[in-house]
Amino acid sequence: MTPQIHLRKGKEESLLRRHPWIFSGAVDYIAAEDESEIREGAVVDVYTHSGDFIARGHYQIGSIAVRVLTFRDEPIEAAWWERRIAAAWDVRRTLGLSDDGDTTCFRLVHGEGDSLPGLVIDLYGRTAVVQCHSAGMYRARLDVAAALHAVLGDRLEAVYDKSSQTVPFNARLGAVDGYLRGASEHKTHTVREHGLQFLVNWEEGQKTGFFLDQRENRELVRRYAAGRTVLNTFCYTGGFSVYALAGGAREVCSVDSSERAVRLAGENVRLNFGDAAPHTALAADAVEYLKDIGDRYDLIILDPPAFAKHHKVLGNAVQGYKRLNARALSQIKSGGILFTFSCSQAVSKELFRTTVFSAAAIAGRKVRILHQLTQPADHPIDIYHPEGEYLKGLVLYVE
Repeated sequence: MTPQIHLRKGKEESLLRRHPWIFSGAVDYIAAEDESEIREGAVVDVYTHSGDFIARGHYQIGSIAVRVLTFRDEPIEAAWWERRIAAAWDVRRTLGLSDDGDTTCFRLVHGEGDSLPGLVIDLYGRTAVVQCHSAGMYRARLDVAAALHAVLGDRLEAVYDKSSQTVPFNARLGAVDGYLRGASEHKTHTVREHGLQFLVNWEEGQKTGFFLDQRENRELVRRYAAGRTVLNTFCYTGGFSVYALAGGAREVCSVDSSERAVRLAGENVRLNFGDAAPHTALAADAVEYLKDIGDRYDLIILDPPAFAKHHKVLGNAVQGYKRLNARALSQIKSGGILFTFSCSQAVSKELFRTTVFSAAAIAGRKVRILHQLTQPADHPIDIYHPEGEYLKGLVLYVE
């Protein structure tokens, strides 16, 4: 018997609205023939208080008790995985990404946005890089790899699992990164994004090797960069810097606390523009660097790591964003452009905008909003799961 999660009375309302999470407080009791059947990551059936089947999903320990895989009474087997991967692939074909020679890296599966909660798959050329954020998806990783092979066929050479840093620590899964199918002789690979080239190392780099969610926002930087002196803070591997130079920036400075990141940013610049590009890379704390930059820059990019991983530290995160933006707004050259972002899921777009408003008031500058930004279409948001809109951005004109 599949383990059963029985809900408290009235707690099925969010599921009737097709929200893919069931919180632990909604659970009345769990029924299973053997306790071992309800280990973290097990597939469970969910029933209303009156005994009606309502969903099937992965059980986990924590505030989210079940991540819903389907609202239908259907087996979670090979054919199911293939259907879900095929549906995600069809979305990317609709976006024109699957056959776009100018862009060879994009997100193929985006968790809840593709009805596969806890699963992220990024495609770099002919390699799929998998990250499992739940015990259930990690236990199903071989099924995922098989489905990828079945759907993509010869377009796929390898599947690399990079879940060791993303699966729940308490699940004690002993996750080790490595190839599930195929292999590669090299650690560093060259991919293209909007015709520009980038070096990616999915085995050792952050996330799956590259921050794919800023693709369209980087392209917007290219549109604004001509003739400007650009500061790219928290630069990582220099994506925004490369786009700024491609757009005709007069000078670009890339700043990151990681010496390795700064080195990679320089390598990506040289890959596209050679050694003569007007680019400087500094290994320094970006927050400290912003204390005294004068009015040297007229295009500044603030793309920090998530200041708030959860709501418990939301207050500190808001203060961090306010301080960071106030420093940039107070010193940017008149007529300058500020690109500012938050990737903290706990920070709503309304709260982020209010925080930047407060920073502008502190800086005492007249500021116009030119664009309100979010993640690209290959990071889709399930309309029933608004929490999936994690990336927020504003483009500001500062008098």
